[in-house]
Amino acid sequence: MNPLRLRVKTSFSFQRLPHCALLFFWFAAALSAQARWSAVGPVGGDARALAAVPGAEDHLYLGSTNSWIYESLDQGAHWQRLAKLDATDDLIIDHIVVDPADHATLYAAAWKLDAVGGGLWITHDGGRHWAESQGLRGQSIRAFAQAVTDPKLLFAGTLDGVFRSADAGATWSQISPPTSREIHNIESLAVDPADPNILYAGTWHLPWKTTDGGKSWHSIKNGLIEDSDVFSIVIDPQHSRTVFLSACSGIYKSESAGELFHKIQGIPSSARRTRVLRQDIAHREIVYAGTTEGLYKTLDGGHTFQPMTGPEVIVNDVFVDPRNPERVLLATDRGGVLVSSDAGASFIAANEGFSGRKVEALLVDRAHPTRLYAGLVNDKSFGGVFVSSDSGAHWAQISAGLDSLDVFALAQSADGSILAGTSHGIFALESGDNPNSATSASPNHWFPRNIIANTQEKTATETHMGVRVNVAKQVKEPERTLESRVTALELSGEAWVAATTGGLFTSRDHGATWQGGPVMGAVDYLSVAAQGRTLAAAHPDGVALSTDNGRSWMPMGTPAMLTRIHRVAFSADGTLWLAAREGVYFTRDLGKTWLWFDRLTLRDVDDLSFDAQRNRMMVSSRSSDLVYSIDPKSSTWTWAQTGYRIALVRSAAGRMVAASLFDGVLIEPPTVP
Repeated sequence: MNPLRLRVKTSFSFQRLPHCALLFFWFAAALSAQARWSAVGPVGGDARALAAVPGAEDHLYLGSTNSWIYESLDQGAHWQRLAKLDATDDLIIDHIVVDPADHATLYAAAWKLDAVGGGLWITHDGGRHWAESQGLRGQSIRAFAQAVTDPKLLFAGTLDGVFRSADAGATWSQISPPTSREIHNIESLAVDPADPNILYAGTWHLPWKTTDGGKSWHSIKNGLIEDSDVFSIVIDPQHSRTVFLSACSGIYKSESAGELFHKIQGIPSSARRTRVLRQDIAHREIVYAGTTEGLYKTLDGGHTFQPMTGPEVIVNDVFVDPRNPERVLLATDRGGVLVSSDAGASFIAANEGFSGRKVEALLVDRAHPTRLYAGLVNDKSFGGVFVSSDSGAHWAQISAGLDSLDVFALAQSADGSILAGTSHGIFALESGDNPNSATSASPNHWFPRNIIANTQEKTATETHMGVRVNVAKQVKEPERTLESRVTALELSGEAWVAATTGGLFTSRDHGATWQGGPVMGAVDYLSVAAQGRTLAAAHPDGVALSTDNGRSWMPMGTPAMLTRIHRVAFSADGTLWLAAREGVYFTRDLGKTWLWFDRLTLRDVDDLSFDAQRNRMMVSSRSSDLVYSIDPKSSTWTWAQTGYRIALVRSAAGRMVAASLFDGVLIEPPTVP
């Protein structure tokens, strides 16, 4: 099917032709029939909530930060995607409750990051089908609890206040004063195990309590430091007057049903943000405290706490197996699920099948197309770069030397060298697979390649044969370090090129030194492409062109209507392609005239790249789950629906692979004969 194409002169005055309505309806119907791509890792990411089936604790559920619920049938050894609760990718599922009276009934309470929204989702068939509770639709639910004495009695804490349902979530009523200036922004709830009329509510400003089902409330702040955010409340199931409470100012304990608290010692001030408290119900004097700087544990009812993990572990939830209290699971930021078989003395990752990663860079090895490299952001020591040698079936972290930096670009040169562009400069991979590696004793280690050795032309006055003349000389500037974010790398030619937030830099000694800086008055370069000695580099407002391997640059004419440019790429015939907010454009004469590739449903195109093996240009947008494959010669195209929002798409071993915004690396389904 040929797209509508319009030749556009430098003035770019044209009218867009309308789309065919018949084509649109066929296209929409065909999209719904496409199979979802597989998310293959790297495993790990942000895990928020853990829940087990009562009496069958091998059966677990996991809440994520990207709207997905996962399920495990083998104590967390393997996870599988169960359901996506919302079409968006920013639903944070902080609470999952399995009904003890009906294990097929589950409740999932959620909120949205950086937005007002969320809600409660309910399933009655073990998670195959979910329905949103209309009474809490759009509510940002930060706390959720079920009464022990009556499973149909539910409580939800939202930014608006406390809500109660007496019919298993079918209807809801607010039981906190709607106009209260104190009882709102609810962060934690706890129901008395013997009397559901007694309810504790922790807010972003101290705790409150009701003893009559919400008809009246009173403050229970005695003993707490003022302005304490209350993250978690735990009631001893056998002695309900014993209450543990965590706040931004530390951990507190009350033995008077919350009327007076005293602060527990033992947790350092740096770890005061205790997100969750969890009591070992078989040994009630044991309480786990999940903090923003590790897991802590008390063996003596809170008199002393000991650290059980390093401070890099951010704990969101703790599960203690009631059948075997030695088995403890953690839901963590970045590290996913961690599991212990020795009551928290040691932990190992348990993330097989769970991938909540944000992949910004994806590289297919030139010589080994089943070998993939993925560059991650937002994951610090749990992120960096991962490598898979079997098309994503298994991954290994290779981040030594990256110092927990975000990775935005990965590229490979003709001789096999691999560079990473990070949030703080360029790094080269020294691999143990390379016999010429200078660091064979430390395989897969990254080393900085950030020396900027610029020269400048200075004019000096000299005397030659008695005559004083002005002489221009190239003078070396003092060396400095490249510290900018590196957004793209081009290593295919004689000169290596880096697009950065500090400008364009070139290297003619394989990255040992770099030269460059702002080009054409711009510093925020996003993309660079090479075709022989010709280079093109894009910043949001234009394209710079070089025909001498980056020694000099000139402006390239671009369509006047473009409001933001994202990427440039060359196809094998020398055609330059451009991805922009307004769609895909290409030029066969280096910017003198442009063609607009119409009929794609994508606008706001973020990435495009050339697949030399199939002679196709691949196109994607972060706002869509579609990818397009364009034949530059015939201008025909095909499309595929990934099922996930993606950052970019590449080709590997005959199949397309994509980097997703929230779900790791994706791979297309195998072709059906």
